[in-house]
Amino acid sequence: MNVRKFLTPILLLSIVIISCKPDDDAVSQTPDRDRQEVYDENIIEIEEYLSTHFFNYEDFALNAAYSDFSMTPATITPNDEFEVVFDTIDENNMDKTPIIDFLNASTFPKLIAKTITQDNVDYKLYILQLRGSVDDINALGNNIHPLDEAVVEYNGFLPDGDSFDKAVFPISFNLTTVGSIGGVVTGFREALIEFKTSVGFTENTDTSGNPDGTITNHNHGIGAVFIPSGLGYFRNAPLGVPSYSPIFFTFNTIDRNDTDFDLDNVPSYLEDLNNNEDGEDDNTDGDSAPDYIDNDDDNDGVLTRDEDVDEDDDPTNDDTDLDTIPNYLDDDDDGDGILSKNEDANNDGLITNDDTDGDGIPNYLDSDS
Repeated sequence: MNVRKFLTPILLLSIVIISCKPDDDAVSQTPDRDRQEVYDENIIEIEEYLSTHFFNYEDFALNAAYSDFSMTPATITPNDEFEVVFDTIDENNMDKTPIIDFLNASTFPKLIAKTITQDNVDYKLYILQLRGSVDDINALGNNIHPLDEAVVEYNGFLPDGDSFDKAVFPISFNLTTVGSIGGVVTGFREALIEFKTSVGFTENTDTSGNPDGTITNHNHGIGAVFIPSGLGYFRNAPLGVPSYSPIFFTFNTIDRNDTDFDLDNVPSYLEDLNNNEDGEDDNTDGDSAPDYIDNDDDNDGVLTRDEDVDEDDDPTNDDTDLDTIPNYLDDDDDGDGILSKNEDANNDGLITNDDTDGDGIPNYLDSDS
């Protein structure tokens, strides 16, 4: 599917995708261009689009933005099945409000401009928010982290309106590329994390009141993003997308799932210790691997997943010396002033089998060993 970065082949199973053929991963070979120069061209094209197009805001305003589950029976809004549609402003609809006029509106829907710095270029990423954004007090779903797997419905299209990629049912994908595990283009990821997920779903029924096999998700994020090519495919565009072209997406943010890229039993998003939505700058032991891809975060010789002292499959709640630093991030687990990695009494390279006082507690967890 085109929304992914083309670093590795991706297999999609049991999903309905339009315009996702095996040859979508073919890339065109075109000369490389200066990224600032391309962005300068792209932003003119994007802002021209925003000034000459409108979306179906009047249809959205006909109904409540959110379903109300505070009462029984719940009040379900038709906007749970709303689809954003863009059209050109012409002599037949001159009264329509262009998208750009929603910029920094005080209420929703609104358009925001997010600055993303990449490859020494400061990109302006326009994001249209109808509902479910992280700053909407009525949005009650879960936040989406860049290290998460997101579950999304979307439509990718070019400025001329031609669709090049579409998921008509929710599809899950990693937002960040990690080694051979593919992620999505930067602009799409940075838009999705500005929204929250749905709060649940109901099964739809047929005219006889029987389940018809479909569901309706409730109160998910609804939005669109207008991506300069430097945050999209740039030169290596898939078939159907011109090199250096801006790409646009409408989307619904349905759900999110934990990832665990280093298989240490700590969800990747929790390894963003400073909570700045960037896992790359969290590196507890100062080695070459940030925590979210480091299976021994504190470099004490005990794998993070094995620092689960209470064996509840959660290393984050084990803190032997009660210093508020969990063992998997603490290079002196028992607080005795001796680094855990130096409590290998028999010098066999393992600190888990050293118990000098024979009390059944290995030295590195025993403050009076």
